[in-house]
Amino acid sequence: LWFQGLILYFFSRGKLGRYPPWPGKIVNPPKDLKKPRGKKCFFVKFFGTEDHAWIKVEQLKPYHTHKEEMIKINKGKRFQQAVDAVEEFLRKTKGKDQASSHNSNEEKNRRNSSEERGKQSAGEEKRKAILSEGKLKKGTGEGKKRVSSVSSERGSKSPLKRAQDQSPRKRGRPPKDEKDLTIPESSTVKRVMTGTVAGFKWPSSVSEPVKDSDPHFHHFLLSQTEKPAVCYQAITKKLKVCEEETGSTSIQAADSTAVNGSITPTDKKIGFLGLGLMGSGIVSNLLKMGHTVTVWNRTAEKCDLFIQEGARLGRTPAEVVSTCDITFACVSDPKAAKDLVLGPSGVLQGIRPGKCYVDMSTVDADTVTELAQVIVSRGGRFLEAPVSGNQQLSNDGMLVILAAGDRGLYEDCSSCFQAMGKTSFFLGEVGNAAKMMLIVNMVQGSFMATIAEGLTLAQVTGQSQQTLLDILNQGQLASIFLDQKCQNILQGNFKPDFYLKYIQKDLRLAIALGDSVNHPTPMAAAANEVYKRAKALDQSDNDMSAVYRAYIH
Repeated sequence: LWFQGLILYFFSRGKLGRYPPWPGKIVNPPKDLKKPRGKKCFFVKFFGTEDHAWIKVEQLKPYHTHKEEMIKINKGKRFQQAVDAVEEFLRKTKGKDQASSHNSNEEKNRRNSSEERGKQSAGEEKRKAILSEGKLKKGTGEGKKRVSSVSSERGSKSPLKRAQDQSPRKRGRPPKDEKDLTIPESSTVKRVMTGTVAGFKWPSSVSEPVKDSDPHFHHFLLSQTEKPAVCYQAITKKLKVCEEETGSTSIQAADSTAVNGSITPTDKKIGFLGLGLMGSGIVSNLLKMGHTVTVWNRTAEKCDLFIQEGARLGRTPAEVVSTCDITFACVSDPKAAKDLVLGPSGVLQGIRPGKCYVDMSTVDADTVTELAQVIVSRGGRFLEAPVSGNQQLSNDGMLVILAAGDRGLYEDCSSCFQAMGKTSFFLGEVGNAAKMMLIVNMVQGSFMATIAEGLTLAQVTGQSQQTLLDILNQGQLASIFLDQKCQNILQGNFKPDFYLKYIQKDLRLAIALGDSVNHPTPMAAAANEVYKRAKALDQSDNDMSAVYRAYIH
């Protein structure tokens, strides 16, 4: 692709204001990653992040033409870092071009020299042929032919060109050496965007949808390191191995809201039980994307806002389940999850053959297995789908969904998962998602406790906490999570984005998971004790970053 290396902006035509324009570069997709069906698109790497995505042609704009405009609109630090990364890339590309030009001149000189040597060699051989006897003339003639042939080849083609000719490639795909080409001028970009790109056809290797992928999942968003192809091949290879071992592991991308700007909502009636920090954002996005939703919450007043947005009100969990095709639930802990299903007017009373129940609560594997058994015993279908994220990610429709159970139900939920999250994983049999979710939150909770410990140690040793944060943000630990939680602590703002009491609950369940298989979890156990102390200091209903207060009291 001569188009490769073009710097451009990605424009979301979906939830305006939530997905700002962002600079990116067209790169080669990994071999195992198929191009999605639909309108023509390119595989783009976003500067300043580790994200990639398939982006429609009409959502791409030339970098240089829109640079100043975008810088004025976007004042964020991360956006400026992305622009800086673009400029650094352009400087490196310019350096490569100059080096390439220098190498080209050297190659031309070598070629001319080779031609001279070839002519001299041919002349010498001819002289010898004339002086030789008739029998030797035949052999010398063959030698002359051979020498001339070699000389001609040396004079006409460089080693690189010969290597390219000897290894033919598919038309339209660039060789690996051509990863960063010269950036076209804006007029050229405009012509390419309206001409070449519109008529471009991808090779068959990337033109078919991924096997087993739902048609509603249009794009892949996978994180990678500095070596895209190697990392992606490792990821896809790993997923294939998992699928062969379990028969069910797969990855689907759900962020079509960011890339496509639209979702085709399922025609099934959706129910939702539980409007807490996570549930509220999920329901809001389901409604925005055109789903028909009936809601219920233990505190009925929380339903009012969603009724105004177009949701229907269910009087009991049983009523919601009986009137809807697929009912989601997101509650606080194992006890709440069981009460919701098994309690008076609970979910189980509304289950009939064909009714679907999706539990998005973070609970232990034993609890979710028990709930699955009672649902299926009544002819229902069950899927566990706990989510990784926080209130902000829930509001933004950028959760990560971990699902396990009924694979068919997982596919039926595709448009819902697209509305609420950026990525969904199917992990096989019931219980796998619960275990994975607890492990993820165990790592997150332990990391948060370590952040708080580091900040307090800096304080008591006379070091600047802000400087510590600045140093961390420039290193390998830099992340949105680190920055946000440190800012919470420095500002003394512990408004809940993820309740401290819930991360402590997840740590407790993760430790119990380790105990069940006789696996040590000493780091999680230590972190759990710090959170328990924070709870004793009345921090349960604050954000998890309030664990900091356990160190200063």
